[in-house]
Amino acid sequence: MSRFKIHPIVMGTKIFDKGMMTYQHDYGKKYTIPIYCWYIEGGDKKILVDTGEMAPIISEDREQAIGGKIYTFEDGLAQWNLAPEDIDIVIHTHLHNDHCENDYKCANALFYVHRRELERIHNPHPLDFRYMADYIEDVEANGQIISVDANTEITPGIRVMHTPVHTDGGMSVIIDTDKGKAVITGFCVIMENFFPPKEVTAMEMDVIPPGTHVNVYEAYDIMVKVRDMADILLPLHEPKFAGTPTIP
Repeated sequence: MSRFKIHPIVMGTKIFDKGMMTYQHDYGKKYTIPIYCWYIEGGDKKILVDTGEMAPIISEDREQAIGGKIYTFEDGLAQWNLAPEDIDIVIHTHLHNDHCENDYKCANALFYVHRRELERIHNPHPLDFRYMADYIEDVEANGQIISVDANTEITPGIRVMHTPVHTDGGMSVIIDTDKGKAVITGFCVIMENFFPPKEVTAMEMDVIPPGTHVNVYEAYDIMVKVRDMADILLPLHEPKFAGTPTIP
């Protein structure tokens, strides 16, 4: 079975209230998150998890805030001698715009997306403004999307698991590595969500759900399950990976 390496590439940032990440905790604190495209190296396919922002703001203050460099899609892939047309597979954690803005550039890729995300992006709830169907219309029209409706093996050593924490069709990506099972979360959190500070654990809470969620009680239970199954936990917006070229 293939053993993979994971390369987090920063392809955007957001600055917002930290409570967007940590439900009922740290409201009012300004926080900067990286937006990743993850290159999964190994096997016979060139695989990405998400594609990031199309036109990221690249500035010194944002790079200092996350502790790493911000790239355009093309420049980020070029680090690993790749171009967008080289990509064979894109796995989407979900379809909020900052995770799929570069999809149209991957002209030769197949896109694995949960059925509920495809439904939601074409019929979003008014509360969820982050769905923008324009970003996937090209790949949809080209027949490049594969709709997933259950936990599925994408290729030997890489699986997806439905984790409706942040969105209805969120999928976490489980990757076999030399150091065990790595899990890229299918929902927007940081490491603190999984390992809260004492003032949170003192209330007998093991995890902090994300500020934006589908059902906060179910989100909590799913997060505990994901945390406990992972040998290497990769929260989708954890800043410390911005300066990490390769995992493990």
